[in-house]
Amino acid sequence: MSTLDPAILGMLKDPDLLIPTIVQDNTSLQILMLAYSNTESLALTVESGNATYWSRSRNQLWVKGATSGHVQSVRSISLDCDGDAILFRVDQTGVACHTGETTCFHKPLGLELL
Repeated sequence: MSTLDPAILGMLKDPDLLIPTIVQDNTSLQILMLAYSNTESLALTVESGNATYWSRSRNQLWVKGATSGHVQSVRSISLDCDGDAILFRVDQTGVACHTGETTCFHKPLGLELL
């Protein structure tokens, strides 16, 4: 089991909870997906450079692209000001969404907002 550096652990608002993780393309800055991390998946990401998440549906660690080949090489990791959300900037190989779309955010609501 990998463990997170205590200095990073201390920056998290509640290390016992799942942490929403926004994934952004490092080059285009497009938002690719939202996933969830826990302290172990975050530690594995830091150690390997490969985006690793906690799968809520499978209840297990999930290395993005391990079966599909659509890997995410993490270039930077940032925490929000409250320490309760993470931003991964990644180099995406292949598509990010399991539907085959480049991004998981491909369903516009058709609203015109000011």
